[in-house]
Amino acid sequence: MRLKLETFGNARGRNVAAAWIQAVRIQFVPPSFLPAMLAAAIAWARWQVFDPVAFLLVVIGVTVHHFGLNMLDDVLDYLHAVDRAWGDEKNPYTGGSGVLTEGLLTVRELKWGVAVCYSLTVAIWLYLAILKGWPVFAIGAVGILSSIFYTVPPVKFAYRGFGELGLLVNFGPVLVMGSYYVQRQALDVEPLIVSLVPGFLMWSMIVINEIPDYEEDRLSGKMNLVARFGRKAGVALYQTGLLCAFGVLAGSALLGLAPLPVLLGLAALPTALESIRILRENYRDRLKMIPANIAIIKVYLITGVALIVGYLVHGWTGW
Repeated sequence: MRLKLETFGNARGRNVAAAWIQAVRIQFVPPSFLPAMLAAAIAWARWQVFDPVAFLLVVIGVTVHHFGLNMLDDVLDYLHAVDRAWGDEKNPYTGGSGVLTEGLLTVRELKWGVAVCYSLTVAIWLYLAILKGWPVFAIGAVGILSSIFYTVPPVKFAYRGFGELGLLVNFGPVLVMGSYYVQRQALDVEPLIVSLVPGFLMWSMIVINEIPDYEEDRLSGKMNLVARFGRKAGVALYQTGLLCAFGVLAGSALLGLAPLPVLLGLAALPTALESIRILRENYRDRLKMIPANIAIIKVYLITGVALIVGYLVHGWTGW
């Protein structure tokens, strides 16, 4: 009997841990910490400055912040009847984490998770602002307030057609410039331009995730750009984001605004083109779209890591 109880307890512990891992949606968190790492790589490669403690705090802060944002969006979308269980028709890369619709966690538990994540985020933000200067406070305030009012009434700009732009700005310029300032205590043009690459990739990632939820979003009043203009427009918006991301990447290197090794980021271009092909053929089928959803995650990871490596190569070799 004791063995059975211990086995049950261990299984329950694993299930609870798995539910929280599902709740924070780890697969969508790299858009937070990769831009922060990119900013530090730029500061080191260009100016030979690197504060490891501040870097670690930034990476922890933005990652935990993203955990909190994902859970906050889950709670509010669930309460607004945006996220509901769809059985076998559920695309696992859209419509929230599913922990509430599947009964794995309660709204109260998720709210506690949000509170813990945001408390830690605010503590790190204020500490770095005191340590590094008021621009950290200002840039951090933009990021934190934007994440809160992404779905929180009365602003909830994700419901009003501004969510995609908000994510582009916050997961691009805001994250990169804030992290860069923490390292260098200055703001420069180069990181601002390069930050548009992860920004536009995030634009494409959110747009493709909205396409399978077109009908549910319209019914619930979540009028993002896809819900407003339709799935076909969503395909065009997705392609535009990728075009802008790779255009900025190539243009910045070829025009001398960034070092040539950042062209390593073009290694993700074949995967991006494949995702476009899949999306064009299957944008009306939420299940057949799944490979395209996976592809944009791969595109983001490959591009982000390649940009960081490119700057490190430049810092080591001077190319």
